Amino acid sequence: MARIDELRLMARVARMYYENDMRQSEIAQLLGLSQATVSRLFKRAKDEGIVRITVNVPHGVFSELEEQIIAAYNLRDAIVVDCIHEDEQMIQRDIGAAAAYYVESTIKPNEVIGLSSWSGTLLALVDALHPVTRKNDVRVVQILGGIGNPAAEIHAARLTGRFAKLVNGSATYLPAPGVVGSEAARHVFLEDQYVQEAMALFDQVSLALVGIGAVEPSELLADSGNIFSNTERDILRSEGAAGDILLHFFDADGQPVKTSLDHRVMSMSLLQLRQADRAVGVAGGKRKHEAILAALRGQWINVLITDCFSAQRLMAAAQ
Repeated sequence: MARIDELRLMARVARMYYENDMRQSEIAQLLGLSQATVSRLFKRAKDEGIVRITVNVPHGVFSELEEQIIAAYNLRDAIVVDCIHEDEQMIQRDIGAAAAYYVESTIKPNEVIGLSSWSGTLLALVDALHPVTRKNDVRVVQILGGIGNPAAEIHAARLTGRFAKLVNGSATYLPAPGVVGSEAARHVFLEDQYVQEAMALFDQVSLALVGIGAVEPSELLADSGNIFSNTERDILRSEGAAGDILLHFFDADGQPVKTSLDHRVMSMSLLQLRQADRAVGVAGGKRKHEAILAALRGQWINVLITDCFSAQRLMAAAQ
């Protein structure tokens, strides 16, 4: 138990800091103490119960749920977004806005950012993103082929080009479809100089932003033409496919589904995605629950940005 004079000094230092808004260096100088001594007094004031810190979590913030998801799925970070309804478009908009803030807050100089194509949620991210001009030498590389139906192709170009402009970076496009007609066609694309330049950056990606897809494609992906046929999706389901990232499919345990279809995809591989410092999955909604859960079980991403309904389902699955 501290002596009364020690308790008195702890209380005085605490009042000066918390009630008078004085800096620790100012307190040390005024009281003739070293700054290290002042720091120790703060710690002891907490131990003695003189100072008690409480965090009042605002409504709509899910700090505890985020911490639970991080622990349950061994993630680096998780962001859970408050959503009023489980409407897919509203969820995309809200998650996209949260992902935009994540990018604005965490982007670093010399960052190589990998950005997927054909994701409505990532489009919402770009729509919500504010210009980030303070970072230098940022490169943005398209990590899933963006050539497809001309009516939908504008989305892929807008996604990569506008994102690169907003983060004050240079864009490298992957000039190929997401899915080609045959393995032989894929080899032809791999010989293209510009395809090679894009793919050469995949191993350097430090921040990857990807959607997580269900076996049944989203409307945007279906419109793009970068999908497998109904028969081919039946093959994937028969092999246990639960979802995909970058059109690479995995089963309910997150293990890759190995079929010949994978040899027709023009994108970053799942292993390359896993190597990224921050592999960020931006996805939510009831339709994608199994896919998100499988991606987490496979540890293909280490950051998840999702809605509160999806987060609660993920915790129920973990328990």
